[in-house]
Amino acid sequence: MSAPVLLPLSAPESSLTLAYRLFHHAWPVLVAQLLSMSMLIADTLITGRYGTLDLAAVAVGSGVYISIVMLLVGVLQAVAPTVAHHFGARRVDAIGPALQQGFWLALMLALPGIALLAFPGFLLEFSSVPADVAGKTRDYLLATAFGLPAVLLYRTFYAFNNALGRPRALMMISFIVTATHVPLAWALVHGGFGLPPLGVLGCGISTAIVNWIAFACGAGYLARNRDYRPYRLFANWQPPRRGDILALLKLGIPMGLSTFIEVSSFTLIALFAARLGAEAVAGHRVVANLAALIYMLPLAISISILVLVGQAAGAREPARARTTVRVGMGLTVALVALIGVLLWVGREPVVALFSADPAVRAVALGLVFYICIYQIFDAVQTVAAHALRGYKVTFMPMLLHALCFWGIALAGGYWLAFHAPGREQSPTVAGFWEASVVATILASVLFGWLLRVVMRRPRDARA
Repeated sequence: MSAPVLLPLSAPESSLTLAYRLFHHAWPVLVAQLLSMSMLIADTLITGRYGTLDLAAVAVGSGVYISIVMLLVGVLQAVAPTVAHHFGARRVDAIGPALQQGFWLALMLALPGIALLAFPGFLLEFSSVPADVAGKTRDYLLATAFGLPAVLLYRTFYAFNNALGRPRALMMISFIVTATHVPLAWALVHGGFGLPPLGVLGCGISTAIVNWIAFACGAGYLARNRDYRPYRLFANWQPPRRGDILALLKLGIPMGLSTFIEVSSFTLIALFAARLGAEAVAGHRVVANLAALIYMLPLAISISILVLVGQAAGAREPARARTTVRVGMGLTVALVALIGVLLWVGREPVVALFSADPAVRAVALGLVFYICIYQIFDAVQTVAAHALRGYKVTFMPMLLHALCFWGIALAGGYWLAFHAPGREQSPTVAGFWEASVVATILASVLFGWLLRVVMRRPRDARA
């Protein structure tokens, strides 16, 4: 294997060079994320052909599973800026211990996560899930619980590998996992290889199995790759160290909560919109899926920005960090704006791919304009939030996320949808998207302001 792509440099880099490095890091991350999303889509298609109750169970169960996993994985993302700072500062001896403490933290977080997945009764009762669906959902979540430690250990490796600039390994592992999960889930759900059909339980079992495969691939990659030997990742293995674990938690808990706030805001919008009827919910779902697909691009570039900013901050090169933010922000906004224009031009055939129901299409087409605008400002706040993580600033962004996405997008959207003047008698799901646009505009302004303040700190600020 070649040496890490993202090396800490002392010489100034041009905007063109930084743009190349961002793309070089971002495109494998983007592919890996899209492959991960394809597993969820595959579960929907596979269970949909098996039975309606199983399809409903995987819809409910995957929502619970993703919410819990993203909360815990968000905490573990603290490994990325921590390692990036060590890498930028050339603290080679600190990189191995940082990964080891990340693994210990992953195992600690697995305990409450397994408990929530294995005993989800209160969550299902709170959501008023029908009894027949709830039973199958419990089976699905219990199966996924066996794979949760592997998910968290792998995502620790994921954050570590990103921080050192090796995203291609993550892309290849995602390809292996997806290529394994699809046929395995089909066989377990419908029956195959001499096994009886298990329905939605089969999806849960397959998910657990491929999660352990992913972790095994990551561990093998770390152990066998000669470029990692200077870091002595598995030598002098340290027990959990209270100070290091607390430092990761201090940095990571706000990151996890920020991720959870963003994910849950869209989940709750779907629940609140349920009273508007199946067509409204389905139309919202189509647009939300489009938004999620578009979001993968700014997210991938933002992860690359986090790494480069973290390395520059660790090397105490504030000019390079600022240039990275400027170039990354310009690229991301330009690309997302182009996608928005293309989506608007081709909105009718795109929406038609998601639904054949004219009523659902009508709702979705009425909402497309909002995501074309929403995605531009969401890209700005996503880049700014990840750049702040590169500077190890996470607490204030968490508060801003809560204000914008829970306070304005969710609470404000509920008022606009159901109680705004003229809508008491004719509520509309568009209210939630109107509030989301306002929330992301405000978020882009607030995060941009906070990022400017952080970038102007004295250059001898602690790395």
